[in-house]
Amino acid sequence: MSILYHDYENVYNSSDEYYWGVTPSQMCLKTLELMPPNKPLKILDIGCGEGKDAVFFARCGYDVSAFDISDAGIEKAKRLAEKARVHVDVFTANIWDYRLSGKYDILFSSGALHYIKPELRDEIFEDYRNHTDENGLNVFNVFVKKPFIAPAPEKEEHDYPWYSGQLLVFYHDWFVEDFSECIFDCNSSGVPHQHAMNTIYTRKK
Repeated sequence: MSILYHDYENVYNSSDEYYWGVTPSQMCLKTLELMPPNKPLKILDIGCGEGKDAVFFARCGYDVSAFDISDAGIEKAKRLAEKARVHVDVFTANIWDYRLSGKYDILFSSGALHYIKPELRDEIFEDYRNHTDENGLNVFNVFVKKPFIAPAPEKEEHDYPWYSGQLLVFYHDWFVEDFSECIFDCNSSGVPHQHAMNTIYTRKK
């Protein structure tokens, strides 16, 4: 297994507390606004970590599946779902190797797509596009390189940042509901630093 796997195993196993917290990301709220579960909707959370976003979607009434490379993260996601009294189909998988089967109304990923090797991006995003239902959403964010932002202190072996606007290339023929770039402060390593991030909400038309 990669260094990435062992790092997150150690982090998630180090405490019963949730490393990323249990409050859903703002992306969840925007997704709920764009495609509320007025009918049964299937969503896949790609790189779900400890499950906070996946559990939020399940609580809202979506049919949720979620995967992560970390066994410890998956176990914490299961516990969070049990505590919330919702069902989430969670499983362990590596984003490099896992290919989708069946279609989803929403594909969602926050803070995981920078682990995809650049040479695998075309294949993996074609898989994501093909397994999204008509009128379905892909909701993703990626860390982007900026010359005026110092590298993050937590150096990861399998970290492949993107460039501004690069996500749009994969969705030139979809309807882009929203696209943004932001810079935000982070203290995940215990050392204050910044990240730049692109976020896309795009619909298959």
